[in-house]
Order: sequence, then C-alpha cells, then structure tokens
Amino acid sequence: MITNKYILLGARVVSLIFTPFYLPVMAFVLLFIFSYLNLLSWGTKGLLLLMVWAFTVILPHIFITIYRKINGWTHHQMGHRERRIVPYLLSITSYASLLYLMYSIRMPRFTLSIIAAALAIQVVCAVLNTKVKVSTHAAGAGGVVGALMSFSVIFNFDPTFWLCISILVCGAVSTSRLILRQHTQTELLLGIGVGILCGLVCVRYI
Repeated sequence: MITNKYILLGARVVSLIFTPFYLPVMAFVLLFIFSYLNLLSWGTKGLLLLMVWAFTVILPHIFITIYRKINGWTHHQMGHRERRIVPYLLSITSYASLLYLMYSIRMPRFTLSIIAAALAIQVVCAVLNTKVKVSTHAAGAGGVVGALMSFSVIFNFDPTFWLCISILVCGAVSTSRLILRQHTQTELLLGIGVGILCGLVCVRYI
C-alpha cells in the first residue's frame, strides 16, 4: 500500500511538472543554449521566458482551473472527452495571443515557429477530441522531441543528449498518465504522434 501511494504521488508530480503546455518553455531554454539567442543578456532571456511561461502555462492553468471549479468537477472528471472542449479553446486563445504578441515585437521567425507548433498541437488535439480522446500531456512531450529534431537540423548541432532526455521525459509523462488512469495506451500513442509531427513540421517549415 505504501509503495502504491508513492507511485501515485510520483505520477501526480510528473503530470503536474510536465503539463501539456511546457513545450514552448523547454524549447526556448534550448534555443538560449544552442542558437545565437545565447548572446542575449540574462535579463532579456528571463523576460522572454517569463512571457512564454505566463501565456503557455500560467494563464491556461488559471483559466482551466476556474472553469473546472465553476462546474464542480474533479481533475479526473475533467478528463472526460466531452468536457475538454472549453479547456482546449481557452488554451488555444492564450497560445494565439502569445503568437500575436511575439509577432508584434518582431521576434525571430524560428521563435515564432515554437509557439506555432504548440498552437498546432492544441488545435489538432481539439479537432481529434470531437471523435476520440487524445493525451495532450503526451502530445506536449512528443512536441519537444519533434521540435528538437528540427532545431538540430536548423542550427546544425548533435541532439543526441537532449533527445535522450526528451524521450525519457516523454516516457515518464506517458507512464504517469497510465498510472493515474487518465488515458489508454492508444490515446497516449496518438498524442505522442501528433506532438512529434507538429513539432517537426512547424519548426522546420514555418
């Protein structure tokens, strides 16, 4: 019983830390390491990360939490496919607002592709959700893998180390969702596929 308790706690922690929205933050951290953005001052990097974090993690989380509490649903009840439409719309609105803001301040095109990839993941998952349930946690984790592979081509660096970490995180996130009984293996695999494809295509060609 004690072992099961800690396993469940670990799964909840992993799900909380690696929310479906962490793709843009993780991608910007990698850009600050491997691209010419590493020439920016620490203050500028911090402000950019704060802006991305606010629009892709904090605001969607606040809006979705308020929506859930208004309806009196638990986290598990919120996971029902029919109840995920409004949260998707709230997230899409927040991501689209960030994309417009970054475009307005003339951020480099490859940074816009990160937000576009994350937005594409949300939109594709929302569309698929009308027919089948998709894991946005897995899609976000898969998006990091796909974006990393594209950035390795754009900036010509060896992604092996970071790719291994990203794949491990993707596996941990997917396992946590299985343990918490939020998704089936099919829903997780579908989410990972959506994430990798959106990350690859958007970052490479936008």
